[in-house]
Amino acid sequence: MKKDILEKGAIIQRDKETYAIAPHIPGGITSPAQLRKIAEVAEMFQAQALKITSAQRIAIVGFDEKHIDNMWEQLGEKPGAAIGLCIRSVKICPGTTYCKRGQQDSVKVGLEMDERYHGMELPWKFKMGVSGCINDCGEGCIKDVALIGTPKGWNVMVGGNGGAQPRLSHKLVEQVPTDEEALALVDHIVNWFKKQNRRCRLGKFVEEMGIDAFREEVLRDFNA
Repeated sequence: MKKDILEKGAIIQRDKETYAIAPHIPGGITSPAQLRKIAEVAEMFQAQALKITSAQRIAIVGFDEKHIDNMWEQLGEKPGAAIGLCIRSVKICPGTTYCKRGQQDSVKVGLEMDERYHGMELPWKFKMGVSGCINDCGEGCIKDVALIGTPKGWNVMVGGNGGAQPRLSHKLVEQVPTDEEALALVDHIVNWFKKQNRRCRLGKFVEEMGIDAFREEVLRDFNA
């Protein structure tokens, strides 16, 4: 029976015969040229549909397995990390770049996080979000690690996830004053999670330890 092909970013569909791929669109910010290219490739290989995903991508859905390599070549991209044990996506709201409610530059910071982390292999899947204000359109409340903007800096959130056992994220640190400090803390959390080498979501650690003990352990080395 056919299965997902992780190294090619190809996801088997319900019919157990056709596949989908999701070209990477950092933060969901794209261009007419990229949209045309995705549409052209979908038509060229007779895909059944294009699907806008919750991870701010456009999936090309329903085509024969034999086309996978050619499709990525025509797109001019490496296979997107939409599946597998890695950092799947960084969901980004419009922030101060576009939104009248933005209080921090979520686009700038989110794209920096995408550049650093997208596709990074980890012991288990891992999702990130960046929101420019507490309305949290980047859905940091259900991300493993997220930044949420305030007038005085970034709130750093940890331990959220959707799925069969959903968890809401917890506030690890409030009002980190600069982008650089917030990114350094995100990097520290990712490395901490990687070192644990355990097949579970970050929220499982928070759940088992409690947020206070988790905060103490993670920040101990960061502040040393």
